[in-house]
Amino acid sequence: MTQEDTESIVRQRIRGLRSARGWTLDTLAARCYLSPSTLSRIETGRQRISLEQLVAIAKALGTSLDQLVEPEGDEDVVIRPEPESAGGTTFWLLSRERDRRGVTIAKMRIVEARDVGEPRVHPGYEWFTVLSGIVRLQLGTRTILVHPGQAVEFPTMTPHRLDAHGGPAELLTIFDHDGEQAHLPGHQRPRKRGARPPVGSIGES
Repeated sequence: MTQEDTESIVRQRIRGLRSARGWTLDTLAARCYLSPSTLSRIETGRQRISLEQLVAIAKALGTSLDQLVEPEGDEDVVIRPEPESAGGTTFWLLSRERDRRGVTIAKMRIVEARDVGEPRVHPGYEWFTVLSGIVRLQLGTRTILVHPGQAVEFPTMTPHRLDAHGGPAELLTIFDHDGEQAHLPGHQRPRKRGARPPVGSIGES
């Protein structure tokens, strides 16, 4: 990325943040002690931006200088998931770990149902939609078959377990932090010495 490209992105960020706050040029100019005409030239690329001006603009917009001038690239956008498998379940992590939104998004492939232990219970909610196959959701005393294109959301304080029904099934799921710890292999919290292991995660043999 060239210096010109970077400056263009910075100008777009300034204009976008100003617009998102509903501010006019006059409003932002007053907050960063610039004239409206100077700010207009900065936003439209008719004037180079000095470091002093960038610091003042970033402060006025409630952001940091680093965020304002951060270069664009694919690495902060594109996620290249690697499959991880455990006990008949394969998952692909589709969001960055410790996502700032507090959720984890994953694609899961579950083989045909077998004995996978007791249902799980943990705080929060889970959501998933079936991409292919049929998912059997055991939710408390109910057994629900979820078909491709259907989605479900349920409170996870109700004992629950997911199996494939009649063949492999794939689903896209969103976990909160507790759901991630409970269901994704390799993402469990370390247990204290002597503590009993949790029962019946998805795919557990």
